[in-house]
Amino acid sequence: MTRLRVYDDTRALFHLPDGVIYLDGNSLGALPLGVAERVNRVITEEWGNELIRAWNSAGWYVQPRHLGDRIARLIGADAGSVMVGDTLSLKVYQALAAALDMSVSRKVILSDTGNFPTDLYMAEGLIATLGRGHQLRLVAPEEIEHALSEEIAVLYITEVDYRTGRRHDMAKLTAKAHALGIVTVWDLAHSAGALPVDLAGSGADFAAGCTYKYLNAGPGAPAFLYVAPRHADGARAALSGWMGHAKPFAFELAYASAGGVERMRVGTPPVLAMAALEASLDIWDKVDIKEVRARSLALGDLLIGEVERRCPQLKLVTPRDHERRGSQVSFAFAGGYAAMQALIARGVVGDFRAPDIMRFGLTPLYIGEGEIVRAAEIVEEVISGEVWRRPEYQVVHAVT
Repeated sequence: MTRLRVYDDTRALFHLPDGVIYLDGNSLGALPLGVAERVNRVITEEWGNELIRAWNSAGWYVQPRHLGDRIARLIGADAGSVMVGDTLSLKVYQALAAALDMSVSRKVILSDTGNFPTDLYMAEGLIATLGRGHQLRLVAPEEIEHALSEEIAVLYITEVDYRTGRRHDMAKLTAKAHALGIVTVWDLAHSAGALPVDLAGSGADFAAGCTYKYLNAGPGAPAFLYVAPRHADGARAALSGWMGHAKPFAFELAYASAGGVERMRVGTPPVLAMAALEASLDIWDKVDIKEVRARSLALGDLLIGEVERRCPQLKLVTPRDHERRGSQVSFAFAGGYAAMQALIARGVVGDFRAPDIMRFGLTPLYIGEGEIVRAAEIVEEVISGEVWRRPEYQVVHAVT
């Protein structure tokens, strides 16, 4: 297979509007050009001509496992250990529920204050549903290692902090957790497609992630769930949907789990969304994630240097250390929301996270050094010229 050179070859495989420097791929990836053709083919040929037969003839039924194997390569997982479908919220719920069942005598779920809120909300909801006396304990991200103890049932964290880009050491934390009898659940929302992940090598128990960020599968694209092979035949499927049944088309009245990771299927897979994911993964099949990571770090260093030189008013909150950084650069600024709106109006698309974080996602498949330098120039115009103070940029939209 011919390898694609990151940016030199891959930039031409995406649609990006003229005049836009897109630095928000950490929230929603850009559109791969192959998606429209692939989805149209599913609609017109498979759905249109095959109708319900396409579940067999076009392979719709096996899509979740097939796509899981393609994602497995990007996250250091074994074939047959990743299932695609549903949303990230549902997948972290499934993972956490299975993890808690593996540690019934312990009642503490340990997470950090940098975890994405939906993960925490799902944990709270699961605790209330189970009614078994569990508690969710939160500490600062840098205190996670010291907070591990034999009291903890599950370590439940996102590898890369969605606001700051701070990266946890998966291998180190997993090893320490296991030494204390703790089950691990990792959220890879800001890792998959952004940096090399080694789930099998690190010994992680469970992991989940989305595909609409760095994997560029489109808004609302399905999530994935990893279950370590050693747990796959024993993990309880808390959401026992018919697609996770051992014999879904026998329509038995009692639930019986399928073998392996298949038990983590829930309902009918979103075929059109999975078709978009298939097309986006065609690019990733030809890309070296290590090259993506190297270019991401170089772009990050460039952006940090350019912005700090031009705009000392902005405070860097992303770690400078490469080992501790994801694939984004974030700055704190009191007028951050308005400043970001002014940037977007000038074609530099990043985003804002409360209370004061301006985020810039670094997606090397379609962003290069020239765009980074030009973006920094526009940041300087907006900040130093106090353009952000204009009334039109103070209006808060529903999605920030």
